Amino acid sequence: MDRLAIVVPCYNEEEVLEIASKALREVLEDLIKKEKIAQDSFILFVNDGSKDRTWELIEQEHAKYPVQVKGVKLAGNVGHQFALTAGLITAKDMSDVTVSIDADLQDDVNVIEEMIDKFHAGNDIVYGVRSERKTDTFFKRVTAQGFYKMMAMMGVKTVYNHADFRLMSKRALEHFSQYKETNLFLRGMMPLIGYQTDSVYYERKERVAGESKYPLKKMLALAFNGITSFSIKPITLITGLGMCIILFCIFAAIYALISYFTGNVVQGWTSLILSIWFIGGVQLLAIGLVGQYIGKIYMEVKQRPRYNIEKVLED
Repeated sequence: MDRLAIVVPCYNEEEVLEIASKALREVLEDLIKKEKIAQDSFILFVNDGSKDRTWELIEQEHAKYPVQVKGVKLAGNVGHQFALTAGLITAKDMSDVTVSIDADLQDDVNVIEEMIDKFHAGNDIVYGVRSERKTDTFFKRVTAQGFYKMMAMMGVKTVYNHADFRLMSKRALEHFSQYKETNLFLRGMMPLIGYQTDSVYYERKERVAGESKYPLKKMLALAFNGITSFSIKPITLITGLGMCIILFCIFAAIYALISYFTGNVVQGWTSLILSIWFIGGVQLLAIGLVGQYIGKIYMEVKQRPRYNIEKVLED
């Protein structure tokens, strides 16, 4: 029987942690009764440097349910993607299969059983895909869908409407652990692993309690990181724009020469100033974009640890 680990990254989740623990323990108990997973399957909460009582509550849950609830305390706040990675790598040697899910329970825990069934059918990765986003605001829904479409245009392979709710087999995690980059975008990395995959579909729910830990600023940062970590098309587009500007300047020069020799010249500075501003703006944009890629290279070559684990709660 396969041992399941449910990995839950947490940042300031004191309002929802006990609710999430109860819901996920019920899922484990149901799957154990149906003999789909081993009896020592567990939940692994990862505390991402929370400033509230999150770690204290994780310790309390572990004390009450030492077999079912375990915890990892990171030495500081490293961000969702790194915290999730820390949990997955920790769970890799403790389980046969993992499911990652956020603590807010907006992802439907009831489809975990379907994920397990698809895993037993031979799939190494099973993606949780949102069939509906009714609980999202209009702005968030439009921007999220636009993000996936933009990623596809940039040549980044992702699963449409999939976040970080997924099942991974032990061998898929072993392969994932070989990816050492600092600029993490897990939604783009998972399709690179290969192996047989499948998807389950569910309706996204309202957050059970607390506030979202992914405001617009963080969502935009994640999107930009995903694009620049997996695609060089933005630089290619800048190159194409530069060629178009050069072509435009050639036609403008021809027009200026014809006007000069025909005596049809109007003195003025408007067109000159607009041209300077436009070309200067394009240059700054291009330099900034190239700088982002250079910055990522700088972060990668330093090879600093992506996270530090301060404490692990086990049996």
